[in-house]
Amino acid sequence: MHRLGIARSASSSVRPSKDNRFTYVLNDGDNTKHCAGVNCLVVSKSSKPDRSSYLFTGSRDGTLKRWELNEEDATCLATFESHVDWVNDAVLVGENTLVSCSSDTTVKTWDCLSSGICTRTFRQHTDYVMCLAAAEKNCNIVASGGLGGEVFIWDLEAAFTLLSKSGEAADEDHPIGINGSSNDISSQTNLPQGYVPISAKGRKESVHALAMNDTGNLLVSGGTEKAVRVWDSRTGSKMMKLRGHTDNIRALLLDSTGRFCLSGSSDSMIRLWDLGQQRCVHSYAVHTDSVWALASTPNFSHVYSGGRDLSLYLTDLQTRESILLCTNKYPIQQLAMHDDGIWVATTDSSVHRWAAEGQNPKKLFQSGGSFLAGNLSFSRARASFEGSTLVPLYREPTFSINGIPGIVQYEILNNKRHVLTKDNAGFVKLWEITKGVVTEDYGQVSFEKKKEELFEMVSIPTWFSVDSRLGNLSVHLDTPQCFSAEVYSADLNIPEKAEDDKVNLAQETLKGLFAHWLSKKKHKSGSQDGAHENESTVHPPFEFSTTSPPSIITEGSHNGLMRKKITEMDGTEDEQDLPWWVLYCILHNRCPPRQQTIYSFYLQPYEGLTIQTMRQGKLNAPSYLRIHSVSNYAADKLVMEKQLDSCGDLMPSVEILCNNQVLKSDMTLATVRAYIWKRHEDLVLHYMIMPET
Repeated sequence: MHRLGIARSASSSVRPSKDNRFTYVLNDGDNTKHCAGVNCLVVSKSSKPDRSSYLFTGSRDGTLKRWELNEEDATCLATFESHVDWVNDAVLVGENTLVSCSSDTTVKTWDCLSSGICTRTFRQHTDYVMCLAAAEKNCNIVASGGLGGEVFIWDLEAAFTLLSKSGEAADEDHPIGINGSSNDISSQTNLPQGYVPISAKGRKESVHALAMNDTGNLLVSGGTEKAVRVWDSRTGSKMMKLRGHTDNIRALLLDSTGRFCLSGSSDSMIRLWDLGQQRCVHSYAVHTDSVWALASTPNFSHVYSGGRDLSLYLTDLQTRESILLCTNKYPIQQLAMHDDGIWVATTDSSVHRWAAEGQNPKKLFQSGGSFLAGNLSFSRARASFEGSTLVPLYREPTFSINGIPGIVQYEILNNKRHVLTKDNAGFVKLWEITKGVVTEDYGQVSFEKKKEELFEMVSIPTWFSVDSRLGNLSVHLDTPQCFSAEVYSADLNIPEKAEDDKVNLAQETLKGLFAHWLSKKKHKSGSQDGAHENESTVHPPFEFSTTSPPSIITEGSHNGLMRKKITEMDGTEDEQDLPWWVLYCILHNRCPPRQQTIYSFYLQPYEGLTIQTMRQGKLNAPSYLRIHSVSNYAADKLVMEKQLDSCGDLMPSVEILCNNQVLKSDMTLATVRAYIWKRHEDLVLHYMIMPET
């Protein structure tokens, strides 16, 4: 379900080092929808009759969303964008605070009723943070656990109080914000001195599941240790360890009193533990594969369970009677009860609500089709192979919130400006990454055939890399390699520049991405310097959309990783928030110092040509030099050496060949070397005089 990693690998999925990488995430679809699997669900039920219920979803696309739930539809009211990797879990604390955790190793708090304000970022974990737990009757206590083996118990009130005090004493130019913006950089700080969360003692192996009782004084954890650990959350001391599962524990529930605990495991079993007796009192063999999600009725009499086998079951914990409610197309990640229904999150970008009779689950068994859950893990699997195929009670959900397909395959084309992608619905699209837009939607066609059709015989240095981990295209620029690609303005159809003017693709892309930021910065500083207006001009091939703007993911010299839409930058971001080389490129309109790629080649007369060899040795030129420049050089040289006569202002026509193949005038040395010469040694070109016509 989740890939494993150590602390450094968590951040390396986005950036390899502190300030050498800059990333922007493209967005082609509806920003109100998720584009990757949904890992977590939280339902907020209003206690007031006139207030709506809300559903919060957290996704592998790195965002959370707040949906207003009505009887017949759901409306996305806000997108919470600050995490730079998968959102793995979320819990509600009180009425206004949402807490989330992510594979970016952070825990974040949000004003859940805002338009997406991140109020705090905590960076205590050293690896992916996989799970959270909150106390229903104690809105100050939250626990977090992750792959690093740490379990932390946070007192949010104490943390917020100390942060506010730190903010009052902070420098006026860089205060530690209390309210923040959509992902207020000033609030993206490490923990202040003086506050340290309680750490569960003795925890070493990865944690995948947490649960807490209503008062918040009892915490249970489970993970790769295959045991349920019970902690006193007030001190972090271990109370007991309960063994019985034979594989990783992936889901946990505690009843309101903290007496009974339910656990779901990759061994396909659900177990009921009596913490007072410190033993397993029941085990339920319901699933045929890993159990990843559990939800219970309010009185803890029935459990809903889902997991890798795509199935959602309801089990009576007392009678052991089970029934298959529905079968999904994708593995089930998390469940959330909502009145008489249950929300189901899967590895798909859509979420569905199914009928569940949460107030009276016994009604569901009256329709027949139930079975008695065995107590050995192989019993349910054996039954499935003996022809006892279960028929799901429901075929269709009562309501769905649809996502958009995520990208699952991509190919960088030879022109190093276009990327061909295929999503999990089979649609193939062509992206222009210097503008952040889809230029062609080919529909459901063969990805490989379309890639062959779009092949161009052109060689340009690879100046960026891409991945689709967040469901959309993430484009990574790593300095200094990203500044290695230069093309002629004629290739980009920029009429306001001379044809032979060179354009650095990374530099112009950064200018396009930061055009809004630079405009805001100039406005705030009152700068009206027209002398540099042309230098900051963004040419059409680098104009990014403001209706579906990309998000940037970056890190400066002081603050942590930041994710923000380019249209939400306000011009105050500086070297503490952005890499120095990005600022240098934008503010000075030049590339940082770098080494240019130079090719060596020989220029010789074609076999049978009666003129003498030109008097020159090995030539050196940049890789982007065009063949027509080599042709002009040869003609000038021959005239200067009086081996050819010019006719007034007309120079003799010279063709350039390589491996007996006439080269097109717009080819570059890099293209010739890659597709015609195909050798490691220095390039050998031949010139031939064309007869006058």
